[in-house]
Amino acid sequence: MNRQTGKIDDDFFARIFQDQFGKQNREVCVMPQFGVDVSVINLSEQWDLAVASDPLSLIPQLGLQESAWLSVQLTANDIATTGFAPQFGQFVLNLPLYLSHDDLTTYWKHIHLYCKDIGLAITGGHTGFTEGQNSTIAGSATFFTKALKGDFLTTKNAKKGDKILVTKNCALSTTAILAMSFPETVKNKIGVEKYEKACQSFYQTSVLKDALIAVDNGNKKYINAMHDVTEGGVLGAIYELAKASGNGAMIEDDKLPVTSVQKAVCELFSLNPSECIGAGAMIISCQEEGVDKVISDLAAEGIPCTEVGELTDKSFGFYLIKNQKKVPWNYQTNDPYWVAFYNAIKAGWK
Repeated sequence: MNRQTGKIDDDFFARIFQDQFGKQNREVCVMPQFGVDVSVINLSEQWDLAVASDPLSLIPQLGLQESAWLSVQLTANDIATTGFAPQFGQFVLNLPLYLSHDDLTTYWKHIHLYCKDIGLAITGGHTGFTEGQNSTIAGSATFFTKALKGDFLTTKNAKKGDKILVTKNCALSTTAILAMSFPETVKNKIGVEKYEKACQSFYQTSVLKDALIAVDNGNKKYINAMHDVTEGGVLGAIYELAKASGNGAMIEDDKLPVTSVQKAVCELFSLNPSECIGAGAMIISCQEEGVDKVISDLAAEGIPCTEVGELTDKSFGFYLIKNQKKVPWNYQTNDPYWVAFYNAIKAGWK
């Protein structure tokens, strides 16, 4: 089978996994679904529990501290979409044999510190070394958080007519990781200043602050859903949110936020900023009357937020508005970041 790298699409999910989730349990309020970041379990008449899992990163080109940052923040981002911070975490480490004791100590120390920073208690997991493990994926994390019954946001609850907001910029994580992985090439091709700014954006890849500010100050009544951006970029995340909630979407292409730094790095690697891995941006599905306040409250904390379109009836489909024309957009089943990364390695980029 000729299969490309990256997460699965909605068709693959439906064909392989749909309705095959073990024993049915009515305490599971939100089941696995394409485009839904968390599952929700009802614990009691008072409490619900949200659960999310994500791969752990161990990327030699980035460094151990940076890999630990991604390992913690990307899973925390999923929980953040509920409007709450993660509280507990399990880590499964499937480590390569070449990883030294000192390197593992450094990696885990930073995982501990980043978890402590966001208020997360590590409760257990599994650790082992695996022959032939040469992937940049070194296991997985599962995070949990508890909230009053019915208080969690999920992408299933986005509504037709909601305005679509995007925090920060497109391709934040793509441009940061590519610049940090191939520093000599990026400096030579686009200049030292843009290289440095791309690297600085690496620590903007958390959306926990975005989420907690967005729902604060009485704004939660306006927000129906949030979804963090991962593979497929901002456009892919909007599609996933629309799909999960049974809606279509209309997006104004020229409003998608892209800085000159993201544009320059993406052009160097032949990428479209709105369609490649974009951790650090949050999609917010917001009632029209709350848009200005949510954007203003985020801006007051130094987080830019842009209105880029709206959710429509499912029958409308998914469209971009380009040059005042409606252009159909199809979900990209394979994020082009992976090809760009491995092509750069093959080309000997340093």
